[in-house]
Amino acid sequence: MAQAARALWPVGHALAWRLGGRLPSGLPAQRRAGFARAAGGPGLAATARKGSPRLLGAAALALGGVLGLYHTARWHLRSQDLRAQRSAAQLSLSSRLQLTLYQYKTCPFCSKVRAFLDFHALPYQVVEVNPVRRAEIKFSTYRKVPILLAQEGESLQQLNDSSVIISALKTYLVSGQPLEHIITYYPPMKAVNDQGKEVTEFCNKYWLMLDEKEAQRMYGGKEARTEEMKWRQWADDWLVHLISPNVYRTPAEALASFDYIVREGKFGALEGAVAKYMGAAAMYVISKRLKSRHHLQDDVREDLYEAADKWVAAVGKDRPFMGGEKPNLADLAVYGVLRVMEGLEAFDDLMRHTRIQPWYLRMEKAIAEAPQ
Repeated sequence: MAQAARALWPVGHALAWRLGGRLPSGLPAQRRAGFARAAGGPGLAATARKGSPRLLGAAALALGGVLGLYHTARWHLRSQDLRAQRSAAQLSLSSRLQLTLYQYKTCPFCSKVRAFLDFHALPYQVVEVNPVRRAEIKFSTYRKVPILLAQEGESLQQLNDSSVIISALKTYLVSGQPLEHIITYYPPMKAVNDQGKEVTEFCNKYWLMLDEKEAQRMYGGKEARTEEMKWRQWADDWLVHLISPNVYRTPAEALASFDYIVREGKFGALEGAVAKYMGAAAMYVISKRLKSRHHLQDDVREDLYEAADKWVAAVGKDRPFMGGEKPNLADLAVYGVLRVMEGLEAFDDLMRHTRIQPWYLRMEKAIAEAPQ
């Protein structure tokens, strides 16, 4: 209420000026007299006869203050009601979904999805997939993770591809459209990549399927929407490809990375031992090929540092997140990708040698404080 009172001062001054030192004639005589006594005078009628414009102006200012306070408080309460209604509506939508995420914990694409689900306080179950046998996803013809199963009433939908999962769920939360309709907006398409391998791509995967009013409410303008899409794609097309060359940069780093993968993943005892040593050796070699394929510098740390500083520059100094006061989908994507390196040498180097740590810590706090 103190903030509301401070906000009404310009309103009171403006109203007093517009009234020209007169109170509205529609007020009852008792209220006109009350305003005059509140201003410290003997009564408005008597003061008017003595021709005291200062007290008239003070009375008008008091009236303006009361009206301004009333409308400010009313606006404030109405805004709170609208926010509560939107939160309740979102909670109602999310409570209708039963989500199961099939993942590798150390996969950056899976980490992106978890960051989104956690920030939006969407409850979900996790099924850790064995990366050797992949028996947990034998039900699916799509053989990559993440896969999200979403049960909505009698309808069970399978969502594939991390960016499609995020776009479809965000569209669902904002628009309230049935999820089975939303996923039709993201059709899979077969394509051949640069290595001549057939891959599945998804149309529109960075686009939220909102009407004009919903988009305006969420973004405020086309520039913000375009910016979010651009950096979400950057996270997929560039940032994610810097992870493997950096965490497998040296034999020691490769071994430490696979120790982490085996510890956090779903491996049998023999599989874990084989994966730790043979996997580390294999990925050390493969990381060199990846460095060449993506035209990285001899010291791949430099590419990682440049990417982090480029992101920080895009966020800028005048906002805590790219989304403004709270993270948007680009913030969540970049954070999700980088988070898989936590505990590894590459992550520690990233925090020490770039300007990304303050933003990263704000992201951690924003996700930790998401309502549960």
